[in-house]
Amino acid sequence: MLMAIPNVKRYRITSPDGADTATLMAVLPKDVDLDVYLKEASSRFDWKAWREQKASQTKVRVGQQKQKKAK
Repeated sequence: MLMAIPNVKRYRITSPDGADTATLMAVLPKDVDLDVYLKEASSRFDWKAWREQKASQTKVRVGQQKQKKAK
């Protein structure tokens, strides 16, 4: 059974060059300035590693495979 973390919200951050967006999940305190937090998180985000990981994902199509009959 999966346990969800309460009060987690998803935020979209944009890379400094504006080319990519990523989703950031965070629980923020009540008195935090959201715009400042997201700008700082975007600057600290490892965009290079994120792009490499995104490029390395290959989509493999899984089709119907012949099943062997058990004897």
